[in-house]
Amino acid sequence: MITIQIEWIDSLPFPAVVTDEQGVMLTANHSFLSLVGSAFSGPGAALRSLFEGWSALSANIALAVYQDRHFLLLNKKFTWDSQAFLLHLLADDSQIFQLNQQISALHQTNKELDAIIESSYDGIYITDVYGKTLRTNSAIERITGIPKNYYIGKNIAYLVNRGIANESVTFKVLRQKEPASVIYKSAAGKETLITGSPVFNDDGEVEKVVTNIRDLSELNNLRNELDKVRELNTKYKEELDKLKAKAPKNGDFIVESATMKEIYEMSERIANVDATVLILGETGVGKDVLARHIYRVGNRSQTGEFIKINCGAIPHELLETELFGYEAGAFTGASKTGKAGMFELAHRGVLFLDEVGELPAALQVKLLRVIQEKQIQRVGGTKLKNVDVRVIAATNRNLREMVSQGTFREDLFYRLNVLPISIPPLRQRRDEILPLIHYFLERLNKKYDISKQFDSSLKDFFYHYSWPGNVRELANLVERLILTVIAKIITVQDLPIEYQNTEPTKVRHSTEVVTLKEAVEKAERELLALAMEKLPSTYRIAEVLGTSQPTIVRKLKKYNL
Repeated sequence: MITIQIEWIDSLPFPAVVTDEQGVMLTANHSFLSLVGSAFSGPGAALRSLFEGWSALSANIALAVYQDRHFLLLNKKFTWDSQAFLLHLLADDSQIFQLNQQISALHQTNKELDAIIESSYDGIYITDVYGKTLRTNSAIERITGIPKNYYIGKNIAYLVNRGIANESVTFKVLRQKEPASVIYKSAAGKETLITGSPVFNDDGEVEKVVTNIRDLSELNNLRNELDKVRELNTKYKEELDKLKAKAPKNGDFIVESATMKEIYEMSERIANVDATVLILGETGVGKDVLARHIYRVGNRSQTGEFIKINCGAIPHELLETELFGYEAGAFTGASKTGKAGMFELAHRGVLFLDEVGELPAALQVKLLRVIQEKQIQRVGGTKLKNVDVRVIAATNRNLREMVSQGTFREDLFYRLNVLPISIPPLRQRRDEILPLIHYFLERLNKKYDISKQFDSSLKDFFYHYSWPGNVRELANLVERLILTVIAKIITVQDLPIEYQNTEPTKVRHSTEVVTLKEAVEKAERELLALAMEKLPSTYRIAEVLGTSQPTIVRKLKKYNL
């Protein structure tokens, strides 16, 4: 009889016994001895003699009963000192149940791990310490063009030799025992970034390598598409900024008449040139609004400021210092540090000279020199300073007549008159009266937190009134009415006395010469307004006027009726 002493079997978590190849017991661990107690009389007895109902399920697994407890016996052949032995592990019902639970949990964990690996958009490639492929996912098929099952069981060295992989990151990780990355093109011609990371065992040795494969060509395509989208977005933003600039921010620049549309379009064309602009028109027609619009849509709105100075509102003796600035101590009361003038403040921007016809003769000479030479000299100074300024001038006076009378320099006039724009008075662009009224009404209602409306009779008065003060007069009258009239609906009877004295016949039947189109539109509007007062519906109006109902609706909308 052979006896052996094997200490390691005591570390096993299950009852264990060692037999020879014939099943004769040689040694057992403490768990086994505790189980069988005195039934184990020592080495030499047959293992089967301890059990009842011994039933072999396979060459390595058997079922047996000991004291009404069922056991599963698993045997494993091993060699000790050049001799063969059998190691038998015993598990009872409860242990078998625990094993089944553990196995089920392992299966679930393995299933979840497979799902996580499979759901990755990047390719995942796992090898053992020898480079043998253990697991991969379907993403690798998209990246390399090779089915994932082809990789399983194959060594990475074999794949490199076959040209499937140009360079193996696995070997780098195994050598360096730290993460490593390489970039190369796959067999499908795609540029890929491959990053390998080591997995260590309890002894600190690498036992597996997990490799992540990312398709850079797709990322590059996405980046290119993103660049294109950004470029397109920039273009759209620029166009949107232009459209925003075209829409007057103050609402005073309403474009409805053909003349104003032509002026509007021309201002777009000249916005980015540096030639001097001369804006002509009556007081209140919106010359400063047009000047600001030219500035907003031009490139100089990105590089400099819009500076406005009213040449007629500043005393002549102070106007020079306002325009050109002064040095410290230039005159009594001057600032100790001096002061920059409007030309300096408008450097790389726009200087708007409103009422330029009011400039005294001495300043006309200096202004001409600045426009020609692009240099200014402060009052009391000796040095010239370069300025990059675009000049926009405006006046309600007839500069040509002033030149002939000798009150305005001819050379300055031609310097200012490079790009002349003449804005017609409001009475010559009546299509814009009602839109302006609606804008002012909406803005002022919001400003004063009220809700006032104008009835059709008042709108009709507004439309036919001659407006000698132009847009400014219109805006002032609208604000005056909504602040002074208590009623929510304001009528023509609520007009101030100076407007009440205006005879309607004179308003409606002006001897002013207008275009044929304007005369036709005026008559058409008056006829529609009268029809609305007399007839109950647009269908009845269409019947009486001998046209279609959609035409009547379109016309009423056109004339804001």
